[in-house]
Amino acid sequence: MNTGNTKVMNRFDVTSRLIGKLEHEEAVIGGIGNTNFDLWAAGHRPQNFYMLGSMGLAFPIALGVALAQPDRRVFALEGDGSLLMQLGALSTIATLKPKNLIMIVMDNGIYQITGAQPTPAASVADIVAIAAGSGLANSAWAADEEDFERLVDAAMSAAEPSLIAVRIDDKPGVGTTRRDPVQIRERFMHGLGVREPL
Repeated sequence: MNTGNTKVMNRFDVTSRLIGKLEHEEAVIGGIGNTNFDLWAAGHRPQNFYMLGSMGLAFPIALGVALAQPDRRVFALEGDGSLLMQLGALSTIATLKPKNLIMIVMDNGIYQITGAQPTPAASVADIVAIAAGSGLANSAWAADEEDFERLVDAAMSAAEPSLIAVRIDDKPGVGTTRRDPVQIRERFMHGLGVREPL
């Protein structure tokens, strides 16, 4: 793995930095567990979609949103363990090339929500190398918080999908998502302007 020059950051801090940059009703898809707990706590908004029990599907869901709304920037937040369960999504995204899709991988090397078992990313799998090998040329490790913000800024004006990987600590999520699938769906669809509020 080529992560020797990357600082271990905090997921809630990184997520808060991302939310602070959103000014145009960008969609944000939060992967299961702590990734969406921190998204909820960092800035609850109608354009956030909080996944429940769908491990590995943040990138495929975000791809669908990006293709359906090509004029809207779409962010997908995913953990390393979840991404490793759905690696085929990377080559599909590289093939379809949605320029409005930005993927952020929170890599702490463990399946945190199920008991901190190590993932392959802890020892042998380099998320950025896998993404680049899948055809996502605009993929990079964030060296530190400032570099993360720089990479997000660059991705927001890129003409191709982007992947940013972040080494994070093992701190638990700050909040807890309200677990109401219908409410989550309806609020998100209203936030994207495709359905009137109930």
